Amino acid sequence: MPEIHGTTQLLGIIGHPVEHSLSPVMQNAALMHLGIDAIFLPFPVEPEHLPTALAGMAAIGVRGFNATIPHKQAVMPLLKTITPVAQQIGAVNTVWWDDGGWYGTNTDAAGFIAPLQELARDWSDVIPVVLGNGGAARAVVAGCVELGCPKVVVVGRNEEKLAAFEQSWTAPAIQQRLKVQTWDQLDNWLSRTQLLINTTPVGMAPNSDRSPIDAVQLAQLPGGAIAYDLIYTPRPTQFLIQAQATGATIIDGTEMLVQQGAAALERWVGQPAPVAVMRSALLKALE
Repeated sequence: MPEIHGTTQLLGIIGHPVEHSLSPVMQNAALMHLGIDAIFLPFPVEPEHLPTALAGMAAIGVRGFNATIPHKQAVMPLLKTITPVAQQIGAVNTVWWDDGGWYGTNTDAAGFIAPLQELARDWSDVIPVVLGNGGAARAVVAGCVELGCPKVVVVGRNEEKLAAFEQSWTAPAIQQRLKVQTWDQLDNWLSRTQLLINTTPVGMAPNSDRSPIDAVQLAQLPGGAIAYDLIYTPRPTQFLIQAQATGATIIDGTEMLVQQGAAALERWVGQPAPVAVMRSALLKALE
């Protein structure tokens, strides 16, 4: 456990819920390894209390924080400045205090594509299918475009939110490749995708017996497909268990969590993050 002094600075993560988060385990291991007098805490913040929470964190001198569901988009109007990458994605997951205000960026896209890049695969003929159209989906879409995918299909349940999602993008590269579909059209795409990504919270602990789609649908995936779940607890999720049973390669959210967390830590402390230490702490906690 990190030692706490009168000089100890505060970092954290806001979300609702946030009790499941393993970011504190990972980030505190990194802070201790670097010898930095700071501690990383979970801050449960209900959506209606978000402005008050940011004002309170500013008042007590919080150095920075991560934002997770459901705050990645809602936090944006409350920030002084947002980086171009976060503006393009339309969501913020990393916030820090500087020059009298909160600044925000997004490290999720880089974290998302990190394990995919390790596969050394040609993505130019892969059409990913993304389940969900929230803040996490935005980072995934941007990441898929960065990988070189020719089209990205985003599937959601609410037509109005899907339309807003589609119209919210300003980058031509994303506008040209994005295709939104309602949930009843999902089966038309499952047999055509080599990369299926769950960005919804369905299946997250404590509701770990659930999956965003059923085993019959997952059986439609072609041979060699990849099923990627951004959820990292439980590990694996029902979605990944069922996908693996069909022969799909599975990726969970652990490496994305490590890589986005490392980028956030570097932003907060101005030092290279000890990625191996962070990964080891996270995997130990998940065991």
